[in-house]
Amino acid sequence: MAKGYWIVTANISDPDGFMPYRETAGPVIAEHGGRAIVRGDVAEVVEGVAHGRSFIVEFPSYEAARACYASPAYQAAIELRRDAARFDLVIAEGLEE
Repeated sequence: MAKGYWIVTANISDPDGFMPYRETAGPVIAEHGGRAIVRGDVAEVVEGVAHGRSFIVEFPSYEAARACYASPAYQAAIELRRDAARFDLVIAEGLEE
């Protein structure tokens, strides 16, 4: 079965200001079956993704990743980090381990 991933490069300019996003987004991501994983440099996973502090959130399916991102609760979390960090986000389908 194909899995869904968020490949994220995050430039966090205000770690304290970023905490409300983490506290709000974490439960929303978990509710959709997501979990953060570490895989080293994101360029090893997806060629050409922008440089930055990289991490990946894995979901059980592409649909779950899309549903989480589109949810009102996650969109509200995004508003909490607007001035604390900049994200480059890719949702990809079917990446292998």
